[in-house]
Amino acid sequence: MRHIDHVVVAVRDLDGAADLYARLGFQVGPRNRHPWGTENRIIQFRHSFIELIAVPANADIPPHAPGHFSFGAFVRDYLQRRAGLAMLVLSSVDAAADAARFAQEGIGDFSPFRFERTGRRPDGSATHVAFSLAFAVDSQAPDLGFFTCQQHFPEAFWNESLQRHPNGATAITGVTIAAPRPQDHGGFLSAFTGSPTAEPMQVPLAGGAITVRPGTAPAFLGFNVLVPELGPVARSLRASGIAVAEQAGEIVVEPDVLHGVRLTFVCQPTSQT
Repeated sequence: MRHIDHVVVAVRDLDGAADLYARLGFQVGPRNRHPWGTENRIIQFRHSFIELIAVPANADIPPHAPGHFSFGAFVRDYLQRRAGLAMLVLSSVDAAADAARFAQEGIGDFSPFRFERTGRRPDGSATHVAFSLAFAVDSQAPDLGFFTCQQHFPEAFWNESLQRHPNGATAITGVTIAAPRPQDHGGFLSAFTGSPTAEPMQVPLAGGAITVRPGTAPAFLGFNVLVPELGPVARSLRASGIAVAEQAGEIVVEPDVLHGVRLTFVCQPTSQT
């Protein structure tokens, strides 16, 4: 069963977003630049991460083309509509096989996309990372991004020193989508994840789930992050001047506070966002 590899959060001010996530209790990594022009900063956990991503004004973004999904063009176009959670990424051990399966399932006819970039360790030294991506499209929700990610040099990417967060966060455990008819997305999500859907509209993943709730239009609502204790997180957020809502077993930071993302801190893996 696949797990959530990362979530892509599109922002207009990368450093401003990084500062806000730091106030939330996360350790935010340094700025990186993709070969196609977008820039990101990463919040890393043990097996998953949050990717804060922005499009610089001078970025030369390649367009979409037949058989080619442009990651940069998708993020640019998303930011023209809104900021927020733009893409959900699942783990992969073979992106080429995923791309072939997506084509067979009728949810994506794109070549796998491999890219490499220079990364930075906590001490500032350079490291080399490479990824292959396989993209899929939900025809009922074309404004939402989905792909799988295969890491070719995981030992160069995952770093324990980057995974120590003041809030104690250890994983992304769930993503929630809103849609007018949640059941319309079950077929796509089952094909994308390789897991059967359940009722209410939910797709299980290793260590979490994707949940689809009723809403006015297809959109990612937010994601969950696992922490060891909720009380210290709530106190720290309030001390930082961040408004939170406490519900049963979770602490919520609403989208108007967090660049269009509803972030839920939980103590146990859950799909509730």
